[in-house]
Amino acid sequence: MLRVGQVADAAGVNKETLRYYERRGLITPPVRSNGGHRLYDDAAVTTLRVIKAAQRLGFTLDEVADLLELGRRRGRSSGLQVRAREKLAEVDQRMADLATIRENLVAALDAGCDDLHQCASSDCCPIPFVSLAEVGRTNP
Repeated sequence: MLRVGQVADAAGVNKETLRYYERRGLITPPVRSNGGHRLYDDAAVTTLRVIKAAQRLGFTLDEVADLLELGRRRGRSSGLQVRAREKLAEVDQRMADLATIRENLVAALDAGCDDLHQCASSDCCPIPFVSLAEVGRTNP
């Protein structure tokens, strides 16, 4: 059995993160020693590593919790393939959005835009301001 510091060190997280994950139900509650210290098994280290790996893949803690719960119910088959496809589509959309933002920023720099108020009233500014006519069409 491992104490909080040992588990945190082995998993590469700090003690507060471990306690937070425990409060969120991501980590199985540990047993307590006679002195009241939390004692974790080796599975806690693995679970922490899984949580951190899933976060690096872009999953939120809520999504990680769902994956862990699915894995517990299905005997380790967590539906990662489905969730990974969904996350990949989300990442692709964010990348496309960021590419559009980048293009607009480059165009604004190339055009010499220096004042947003001035640009908003100029027909030649490349920054995509929404006109009042467009607002009326989207908000009936």
